[in-house]
Parts: sequence; structure tokens; C-alpha cells
Amino acid sequence: MKLATTTGDFHGYTHAQADCLRYIREAGFRYADYSFGVDLRTHGGVYVADYEAYFDDINRAADDLGIRLVQAHAPMGSPLADDGGQFIRDTIRCVDACGAWGIPNLVVHSGYTPGLSVEETFAANKRFFSPILERAERYGTHILVENFNKMCVEGLYWIDNATDLLGLIEYVDHPLFHAVWDAGHANLQEMPQDEELRILGNHVRALHIQDNMGDTDTHLLPFLGTMNLDALMNGLRDIGYEGYFTFEVGGIFTSPSRRRPYAADTRLAKAPLALKQAAERYMYEMGKCILETYGCFEE
Repeated sequence: MKLATTTGDFHGYTHAQADCLRYIREAGFRYADYSFGVDLRTHGGVYVADYEAYFDDINRAADDLGIRLVQAHAPMGSPLADDGGQFIRDTIRCVDACGAWGIPNLVVHSGYTPGLSVEETFAANKRFFSPILERAERYGTHILVENFNKMCVEGLYWIDNATDLLGLIEYVDHPLFHAVWDAGHANLQEMPQDEELRILGNHVRALHIQDNMGDTDTHLLPFLGTMNLDALMNGLRDIGYEGYFTFEVGGIFTSPSRRRPYAADTRLAKAPLALKQAAERYMYEMGKCILETYGCFEE
């Protein structure tokens, strides 16, 4: 299994995705997950007017760095909103980028709306995903839907476990529609992860590796929360998973917005870039150790 991480690791330090790729490569990673969210928020990246030239720029940057883009994450939004046409178009732009970069897997969140039944939620999501999957057919790009973090809200149904995730995949019923397994979200459930993974089987085409304390979706490094890595690794072995072991860790350092304010001096409000780079190298070594322990690490 090969190690990967997301360009989102460095979005707090730069909006330039090429710089993010460079920092990731310097930390040891040879494979990356492109996060489209910052592009949409800044109206940059793939959302510039001359986006095809940007496609070429990222291809060159990746080639020069010796890093390969292997999966991506579409921006989050409101897929089932009545005025969701623009959001669908924004997501389709991500599909085109994946086609240009040879990325085989794009994560796109499903939607939910208070008051909808399970069947109504599935039907609304099928309508949302249909034009995206139609575009994905041009490139053979897999559209991956994930298990959400657990949220208990009366009158709201959303997909936070393997059984329901499989139900949506089978309902949409498209050969390019599969699952990304978020290990941190799964840690908020009671069922052991090996059991959940066996429910999904070969629908699992990618991973989001992150941890938490079992109560809130905090995206910590593995070993800093309560996730059982042995259950995860045994489950991946049981289903014959051969994809990338991709980190989605946003909680190495707490966001400055969550710290107690001190307006008189902000020099350490955010961890310096050098510390972030050191933490990224540590994350790579941690991933390598996890995979080597199970005899499945690949360069």
C-alpha cells in the first residue's frame, strides 16, 4: 500500500496548490490527494477563467516534483439545494481536472435535507450524482461517496455507516460509483471497522485516514485518538484493499481561530511553517510504520 496525503495539509499556509505539492513531496510523500475546496473558496485554481492552462501548470508541477496525483476531493456544499445547478457545475469542473491529471478517484459528498425519508434522500442524491457520473464516464473517473461523521438530529437522515453507504451505492447503481472509507468518521460508530469494511467489500476504492476521541470529528493523527488501527488494518486486509493509504488530518495543530485571543502579540497564533513541515515529515514516518507493521508498505 502506498502513502498519500492531501494538499489541504498546507492550505493554512498558502493558496497555491503547487506549493502544497512541494511541501508534501519534501516530507516524503510521493502521492497526493488534490483538495478542490480552497480553489472554490478563493475562486482560483481550477476555477480561473483559463482553467485548462492551470491544468497544464499542475501537471508540470507534479512532474517536476516527482509526485503523482492519485485522488481528489470535490468542494463541500449543498448538493440537494433547489439552486444546486452551480454546485453541480463546480463539481463537474473537478471531474474535468481529474481527467486532465489522470486522477482515478474523486470524492464527492452526498447530500441530506431535513424531513426527507431514506428513500427520498437516496432519490435526491441519485439526481445530484447523475450529471457528475455522466461527465466521469468521459475519463473513467470513479466518483466516491463517504461515510459521514455521526450526527444525531431529529428528522434528519444522513449516511454515517457502512450499511447505509452500501445502500446508496446500490441505489445509484453505476459502475463508476463507489466508496471512500473515512476511518475517523467510522470511529464515531460502535461497530468495529473490520466489520464495516467487510460490508462494503470491493466498493472501498480510497481512504481518509484520521483519528478522534470517539465523540467529535477532530481529524487527529492516528494514535492521538481512540481509533483501533488493528481493526482498520485487518478490515483492509480482509477486503483485499490495494488502494492508497491517504491521510486527511487537519488536527495536527489547532486552528488559530479556536485559541484564546491575545491581540497584543500574534507571532505564535499559528504554528510556524517550519513546524508544520516537521509535523508532515512525522506523519509520513507514522504512516510508513503502520504499513510496515502489517507488511504492506510500498514506495
